[in-house]
Parts: sequence; C-alpha cells; structure tokens
Amino acid sequence: MTVKFRQELNELTAYKPGKPIDDVKREYGLTEVIKLASNENPLGCSPKAVEAVKKAADNLAIYPDGNTTLLKEALANRLNLKPSQVLLSSGSDEMVDQIAKTFIDKNDEIIMADITFPRYISTTKMMGGTPKIVPLNDWTYDLDSMLLAITDKTKLIWLCNPNNPTGTMFSEDKLLNFLKQVPKNIIVIYDEAYNEYVTNEDYPKNSMNLLKNYPNLIVMRTFSKIYGLAALRVGYTMASEEIIHNINKIRGPFNVNTLAQVAALAALEDDEFIKKSYEINREGKEYLYKEFKSLDLKYAPSETNHIFVNVNKDANEVFVELQKRGMIIRPIVETWIRVTIGTMEQNKKFISLIKEVL
Repeated sequence: MTVKFRQELNELTAYKPGKPIDDVKREYGLTEVIKLASNENPLGCSPKAVEAVKKAADNLAIYPDGNTTLLKEALANRLNLKPSQVLLSSGSDEMVDQIAKTFIDKNDEIIMADITFPRYISTTKMMGGTPKIVPLNDWTYDLDSMLLAITDKTKLIWLCNPNNPTGTMFSEDKLLNFLKQVPKNIIVIYDEAYNEYVTNEDYPKNSMNLLKNYPNLIVMRTFSKIYGLAALRVGYTMASEEIIHNINKIRGPFNVNTLAQVAALAALEDDEFIKKSYEINREGKEYLYKEFKSLDLKYAPSETNHIFVNVNKDANEVFVELQKRGMIIRPIVETWIRVTIGTMEQNKKFISLIKEVL
C-alpha cells in the first residue's frame, strides 16, 4: 500500500535556507567566510540579552511560560495595547503559519506581491488557498493593483513594508488609503519586520494606532532583525482581542522557549544597542549606494538592512563566485541579488569582491 500525503503538498517545495558559513568553508577550503545573506544584525545582539540567557540557562529542565506573560506585558506597555492584543511566536515564520491555519479555507483567494517574503505563498498553498499574485511596480508594492485584485473570494491580503527582499516601502498615506478601501471582512496582515531601520519620514511610524479603526488589521514584528535574536526565534503580533484569541487556539503550548523570552525582554530595554545598530546600518547603506553608483549598478532604494541590487550578471553565477571568495549573499531573481548591510569592514570587503567577480 502506497502512503498518501495531502494533495496540497504537491504544490510545495521545502524552504531552501542560505548556506551556513561552515559549509562554505568546507566546500571551498576557506578559513574565513563573511555572511551577508540573511539580513542578520552584524553587531550581534544586546549584551544584556546574552547575560539574561546565561542566567536562564540554569533552569533548562523547566517548561517555558506558555503565556509569555512578562514579555507580552512589556510589549503591550511599550505599544500602548492590552496584553490580550499581543501574541508571541517562534519567529515571524511560525506566525505566518498560524494566521494561515486560523483563516484560510480551501479555495480562498489570498492576495500578495510577486517578489516578497516567500512564506506567504507557501502557507497559502499549504491550506489549499489560491494565491493571487500582484506584480511589484518599480520593485515596490502596487497597492492600487492589489485593490483591483479583490473579489468575493478574497480572505487575506499580505503586506510587507518595508518589503523583503527589495527593501522598498510605501508611505503612510498610501497605507491609509488602501485600508479605507478594503472590505472589513478581509484580513490585512501588515508585516513590518524591518520597521526599526526605516529612515524615510513618510513611512507609517505608528501602525499600532491603526488597530483602533481597523479591526481586520494584523501587525507583525520580530526580534530577529535589529534586535539580533535570529537564532532564538521570537516574533510578535498585534491585533484585536478577538483575532488574537482565535489565533491562540491553534498555537503550540510552549512555542516560545525560555531563553528566547528572557533575551527578548532584556533586548527591549537596551535602547542604546538599537540606536547603534540603526546608525551602523545607515552609514553602511550610504557607503554601498555610493559604490554601486560608481560601478553603474542599479539598486532599489532600501529602508531595511539589506539592498536589492542588479549586478548585470546571472545572480546564481555571482552567488557561486562570491562564495568561492568567502562571501555569502542571496541571489533573488535574474540578475538581481540581495546583500545584507554589514559592518563597514564587511561592506568594503563585499565591494572589493563584487568588483573582482564582475
């Protein structure tokens, strides 16, 4: 008898993560490799978070707080929300899955951009939903076309602002105009994983205020980017009490581990580390812009900690050639790659190697 799997799996492929540093070292016989592929904070994380993890390591035999009480309360106080409007997850990836499991029925239509965070489409297919793909306009979300894509079958709309992998953003005015026109029975998920890196004044700075007027809105953030806790997997989501209550029904009982909780709580208190990370990123971005212009390479203006750049060669070929030289980046589409903004030393090394490869 042949084992049968869910039909929806035929539409899916396993996620392909970036190459680990040690794998690249072994493959090419290298002693040093710089990874600028996964949008990690080059400064690491707050020393306060490291200390908190060390202290909590004495209690590894005890189950985590399944309610993430202290972290939830700290976030609610900071965001001027009720704790019942906040839900923690094992990174944003898990929350994308949970939202899909909560809302998507078979054949529901889910609107998303064509080049954006890939988990949106995989979870849609996982639940038997139908992706409605809307092309980017100049590498930026086309909200007007997304509105035109709405039908009576639309269940969810995914927005990533600033967008991963292109780094581009849409303004507060455009977001407000969009939300006003979306029917209230359609859930809008607003993923702002990179919001702490934004320098543009037109960006929606306080999305939490929108929750009061739009009960169909879900806002997602993460500790993986500017807070530098990617290894521990901590994301957080804000919405109406009703939405959070129902997502909570399908959440695993101990999905955010103890070390992740204490590290995130400590990281929240280190404003100086966040400020330093922001400045390092801003300076690195300006340096890379200048170098790309001198090389006559087109790039998308970024509001994140990565830049989407056209290297005028097959992206996968450039990816391999850079790996051979000890540099990991991310090939995205055709001749476009995504490079994480690193320390100034790492950025200069990248420019030196990309000149060599090109």
